[in-house]
Amino acid sequence: MRKLVESLKKAPIVKKGDYNYVVHPITDGIPYIEPDLLNEVVEEILKEMPKCDKIVTMEAMGIPIATALSLKTGIPFNIIRKREYGLPGEKEIIQKTGYSEKKLYINGIEKGEEVVIVDDVLSTGGTLKAVVSAFKEMGVKIKGIYIAINKGNKKDIEKEIGMEIKTIVDIEVNDVVSIKKMINTINNNKHK
Repeated sequence: MRKLVESLKKAPIVKKGDYNYVVHPITDGIPYIEPDLLNEVVEEILKEMPKCDKIVTMEAMGIPIATALSLKTGIPFNIIRKREYGLPGEKEIIQKTGYSEKKLYINGIEKGEEVVIVDDVLSTGGTLKAVVSAFKEMGVKIKGIYIAINKGNKKDIEKEIGMEIKTIVDIEVNDVVSIKKMINTINNNKHK
């Protein structure tokens, strides 16, 4: 996790109103995502990721993580998109973040499927709460939630969604990024 921690400490912070936004390769793709950094994140998730039918992420920055996980596991991945397609069974949800509100659309996930949710960052939890609620309503079984970087109040979000959220690193953002907690790595791989 050396690359992730080092890159977070060097990450620029921009203000969006009262919201401190960290600009980082994993969360924004800026300036670019180094393969070693992405691999470090994916390897940490793989240590605990259970078997599932699909890996699910939300557009956009969870896509590199889901892609790499899919390539390593052979499990297909699904992207919850910002664009409406009007397909049969499409589910619309409202994504509320610390600085915006948008609609997201779920396609290709069926009742009874077992999924693992992955994403780049947890801040306010607005997107995750909407997705978890929609999946519960749809009868989709969430086998795990894995997020690279937590900068929100994870405990409150976990309580609200009724599920544990596994994060690789917890940070605090003020004028700089401070590392609050890193996961304890586990040397078993539940997926294999």
